[in-house]
Formats: sequence, structure tokens, C-alpha cells
Amino acid sequence: MQNADQSDDGPLYDRPSKSQVKRELLAILELGKQVVELPLEKVKQLDLDDNTFEAIRTAQKITGREGKRRQIHYVGKLLRTADTAAIAKKMDEWENGSREQTANMHRMETLRDRLIEEDDALTRLLNDYPEADAQALRTLIRGARRERDQNAALAAGHEPQRKHYRALFQAIKLLLTKE
Repeated sequence: MQNADQSDDGPLYDRPSKSQVKRELLAILELGKQVVELPLEKVKQLDLDDNTFEAIRTAQKITGREGKRRQIHYVGKLLRTADTAAIAKKMDEWENGSREQTANMHRMETLRDRLIEEDDALTRLLNDYPEADAQALRTLIRGARRERDQNAALAAGHEPQRKHYRALFQAIKLLLTKE
């Protein structure tokens, strides 16, 4: 005969296992270690309460190994009530940059290289962005091509010129961010 609390179709436990809880707490402790290693200016940008912020500042000042370890554990304990997902996301953005920003940067770099290499790339760009200043873009492209040719002829040890190359990228960036 079964108890009224148990049923054949439901789980016996409705909470996480001890192992899962321990893994989560260790992950928070590791996050705490990473936060303590951040510069104070970046720590200020995180959404932390005053007690946690002061505990992090104290941990950054401690030089002794055991004292620092204990303070980091205290920071980890305080972070249990904080929004750790938001903190981890912010730290990931600082470390890796936003994937979207990186993809946009690569797209602009590819467009710049295409404009320098292909004559009809400017025509396609002007069809997509009729408000673009065609004359200014042509001037920047000619300058970038001239720089490319001069840089190819440079002797070893000389610094290549990139003034028009960078200016063309900035013009593309300004044009694509107006969307």
C-alpha cells in the first residue's frame, strides 16, 4: 500500500539534489573570486548592494592568503542573494565583448575590404544606402587603394600608412549606425 504523499507518476523529491546545490554554490564562489579580481571601477558598474561592495573592497585590500580566501568566501555568501546571472553576463561582455558588436565589426571590416578591392562594391553600397556621400566615399576608397599600393612597396621595418584605411572604416561605421 502506498502513502498518500507518493504517486507513481511524480518524482519523490521536488528540490535539487545536494550535489546540484553544491555545484551552484561553487559557481557563485568562483564568480566571487572573479569579481574580487576586477578593478574597482568595474566593480562599481555591477548592480551590487552596499554590503557586498564593501566586502569586495575589503577582499581586494587583504594580502594574506588565508584571510583573502575567507573574505572571498564571505563575498560568495553575499552574492547568493544577488542577481548572479546579470553579473556573469556583464563580466562576459567585458571579457569577450558583445557577440553582436563583434559581428557588426566584422561586417564593416569585410565591407571596407570589398570597397577597396572591387569597383562595383561602392555601387551596391550606394544602392543600399542612397543617403551616403558618394564623393566622400570615392575619395576615401582612392586614398585607401593608394595606401595599399604604397604599403606593398615598403621596405621591411617601415611602418605602413593606414590613415585612409581607418577613415574609410569610420565612414562605413557612421553610415551603418545611422540605420
